[in-house]
Amino acid sequence: MSDREESVGVLNGQGSPSTNGRAQLSLGTGAARNLATTTKTPPQMQGISSRWLLRMLPWVQVHGGVYRVNRRLNYAVGDGRVTFTNVGDQVSVIPATLTELPLLRGFDDMSVLESLAGRFQQREVPAGESIVELGSPANQFYLIAHGKVRKVGQGKYGDDTTLAVLADGDHFGGHTLLDATGLWEYTVRADTPTTVLVLPPGAFSQVVESSPTLRAQVAQYQASPTLPQNKHGEASIELASGHEGEPDLPGTFADYEMKPREYELSVAQTVLRVHTRVADLFNEPMNQVEQQLKLTVEALRERQEHEMINNPEFGLLHNADLKQRIHSRTGPPTPDDLDELLSRRRDSHFLLAHPRTIAAFGRECNARGLYPIGADINGRQVPAWRGVPLFPCNKIPITDKRTSSIIVLRTGEDNQGVVGLHQVGIPDEYQPSLSVRFMGISEKAIISYLVSAYYSVAVLVPDALGILENVEIGR
Repeated sequence: MSDREESVGVLNGQGSPSTNGRAQLSLGTGAARNLATTTKTPPQMQGISSRWLLRMLPWVQVHGGVYRVNRRLNYAVGDGRVTFTNVGDQVSVIPATLTELPLLRGFDDMSVLESLAGRFQQREVPAGESIVELGSPANQFYLIAHGKVRKVGQGKYGDDTTLAVLADGDHFGGHTLLDATGLWEYTVRADTPTTVLVLPPGAFSQVVESSPTLRAQVAQYQASPTLPQNKHGEASIELASGHEGEPDLPGTFADYEMKPREYELSVAQTVLRVHTRVADLFNEPMNQVEQQLKLTVEALRERQEHEMINNPEFGLLHNADLKQRIHSRTGPPTPDDLDELLSRRRDSHFLLAHPRTIAAFGRECNARGLYPIGADINGRQVPAWRGVPLFPCNKIPITDKRTSSIIVLRTGEDNQGVVGLHQVGIPDEYQPSLSVRFMGISEKAIISYLVSAYYSVAVLVPDALGILENVEIGR
């Protein structure tokens, strides 16, 4: 081997690597990185969403951790939804939920409720078939276990008009329990295959005759005076207007609820752990504890928004008044549905929907040749309908049947709307109503921090919050 070949072999074997059999003439990038400091990003997190609810809600400082909502006295009795259970294809009503009916509100004799629940008969109704017909004898009470039905009445000019859309848990014909001699004033037609539970004629009377407690309940209901109230069920404030001369003016006062609702601040917490070796030796160019804390706080804020929408105690989806819950007329969310939703309250501030629900609404607008004008929110263009911004919120669930909900809110204490609740100024505060508290160092040299976020959400009056339920997003 020649001196030249030997020197090339040394370079290839022990010096810089060769390229295509030739000696490399300069230092390679792989070796150079050993002496260079890379340009790096802070830790990234895919789970961060826009969190429009937290950004758009006005926040109220809650001293003492409890927020009480005082309202005018309300005389309106509940007309809620009943709940069902099934074994295979056999559906039955849960007896205790029958107390949601106005006639049975406050009734607690479970044996009678079970007897009454056992008298309902299941009936399957195909889509398009009428459950009851206008003008036919009204002598049966109906519970809607599953499906969607439409109440259709006769308009002023003889054409059909939709009175209401009912779905799972709703009911109609409650007046037949006490008077089974009238006629139906509307037609109820199934929009989808529907399962209803029917109370046969005379079944309720038989239970009343055999139960002294139920007889007393019915007598008390019939004897209850119709107290003066406005269309919202609130105790009336007597006024005089349009009079002349010097008539006696009515005396009045605004009565209050005796047991107003109180919202206690909820909490989301976790313990952040960082080894002292990491905190001591690996803090350049980024502080490891700060980066760990940043990602943990983002996760807590995501959980906070999820709870404010889905929590069964105070979440928006569970706290909307039943009269403020409506169903889509055809399945997908249409402009007509959003018009109905907005018409039920004054001064709607914004709408929330899952991004896929917003896409479904966009398809319905496109099909009608409508192109809604967006809204400018802090320099960002967002979809809007009738000037009300429609914000995406991935915390609103999508069911297995590809249905979801759209939420509309009026916000602010002065506007009798929806408000967020928090407490600013807590010990070791890191962000408003979020604290980071040092817990110590363990025998394994692990530093622990307690990270806590305190929050809740309150609905001041029922019409501040509305929901369009069971909208289809798959069509």
